[in-house]
Order: sequence, then C-alpha cells, then structure tokens
Amino acid sequence: MPLVRIELVEGRTNQQLRKIADAVHAALVETIAIPEQDRFQVITEHETSHLIFDPEYLNIQRSKGIVMIQITMSSGRSLDLRKALFRRIAERLTAEAGIRSEDVLINLVEVAKENWSFGNGIAQYAAA
Repeated sequence: MPLVRIELVEGRTNQQLRKIADAVHAALVETIAIPEQDRFQVITEHETSHLIFDPEYLNIQRSKGIVMIQITMSSGRSLDLRKALFRRIAERLTAEAGIRSEDVLINLVEVAKENWSFGNGIAQYAAA
C-alpha cells in the first residue's frame, strides 16, 4: 500500500489536481504492480512562500510549478524498479498533467509491511 503525499503551490484547478493524482497512481499500478484499488493520496496546496526549494539544486532548473511527491510504501523492490517508477511518474505527469519533468521531485520512504494498519487498529500484514 503506497501512501502518496503530493505537495504543490496553490492555484491549480480541481481538474488539474485530479490529473496529477491520477498520473501518479497510474505509474504506481503500471510500474510496481500495485492493485488499482490500492489508492491512498493526500494533496496539499501551499502559498508560494510556504513551499521552499532550491531552483537549481543538482543543475536542474525548477520553477514555481514544482510538484513534490513523497511515497511511503512497503520495502523490498529493486533499485531498477524504483528508478523505473521515478521515470514513469515524471513521464506521466508531463504527458497527462503538463508538469515539466524538471519540476517533479520524488521521495520514496520504505517501511516494513508490519508497519501498516488499513483500519480497525489491526496490522493486517503482520505475521501472526
């Protein structure tokens, strides 16, 4: 179960926000084979002054259109698969939501499966 947090500067329409969310989810389904229904996303919009980033870190030219994505998911996927996920998210955001690939920042946080509860206060994936 990935938990996806999408942070961006306020001002986009609900339709644009939905395209961004849909593109990220589609990349997760396509690249790391999560189930289509396994969708948990939080979108947070910020005032321009509340989203702080270096516009040239690592010689990548970022704009105020930056989209910061943090994905928390169970650990265990290969480096090649994680790289493919990053690439596919950027490709889909560019093609489907008009986001420049330079403006896509992704952070992946991996956790043990037993650190999830999907409801009812139960760790569904923990060994009995």
